[in-house]
Amino acid sequence: MSLDAPYPDLDELVTAIGDAGARLSEIGASEGAAGNISICIGWQIDPRRKFSNCEQIKLPLEVPALANRALIISGSGRRLREIRRDPIANLGFLIIDQDGATAHLYTSPGRLFTRLTSELNSHLAIHEDQVQSSGTNFHACVHAQPLYLTYLSHIAAYQDETHLNRRLLRWQPEAIVNLPEGIGVVPFYVPGSDELMLHTKAKLRSHRLVVWSKHGVVSRSDISVKRAVDRIEYAETAAHYEYMDMVNHGAAEGLTPGEIRSIADRLGINQSIF
Repeated sequence: MSLDAPYPDLDELVTAIGDAGARLSEIGASEGAAGNISICIGWQIDPRRKFSNCEQIKLPLEVPALANRALIISGSGRRLREIRRDPIANLGFLIIDQDGATAHLYTSPGRLFTRLTSELNSHLAIHEDQVQSSGTNFHACVHAQPLYLTYLSHIAAYQDETHLNRRLLRWQPEAIVNLPEGIGVVPFYVPGSDELMLHTKAKLRSHRLVVWSKHGVVSRSDISVKRAVDRIEYAETAAHYEYMDMVNHGAAEGLTPGEIRSIADRLGINQSIF
């Protein structure tokens, strides 16, 4: 899917990122400076009105499919909840050079970070993979650390993708509607590592939300950054229900597989989990 003209302008895009960061903080998914956000844009935007400083940087991996595209991305060590207050100081505007190996980074004179997010390699790889596969002119990627999802990912049984989905997607009708392909699971890899980048990129080809075991989640959307955050919120709410049921010794039934199938059939949702 691609966005249709008229396209969002720079003000609308940075406002949406600020709202997304604030919502992640509200649901307890971005303690301190945890989490990062990026969007990839396929139309022309001149960043210099807001991001007046420019420098060329070497990218952590080559992304030739993103040549001439722009990314707006959070700075390392920045609190997602504070982006809304001063987005220009907390975000960088990256235009990928023609070779895909370097980029021009535009920032504000008042920038509050020394480099972009430590997960830049994963953001670049995910955006390039989605652009290559779909040709989309917009893609959002969000990493957050919601409490209940992250806690469950420390339990061996919930590191199994089938078990995780059958347990979590039974708590609300909205879960199967918004996550029809389920939640992907990536084993633990060191944050920022090539292994984490490669496994996440691959898993997001078939899922729109992935759990980083013992670390957090990554969500994507080709519609809006807020939609990516919505998916995290739906999954985190399901994980909260699951945790409450664990504490209550499994007293609740949840939606049965038959009930979930009836919801999917009624709404024309293609799912293979139940």
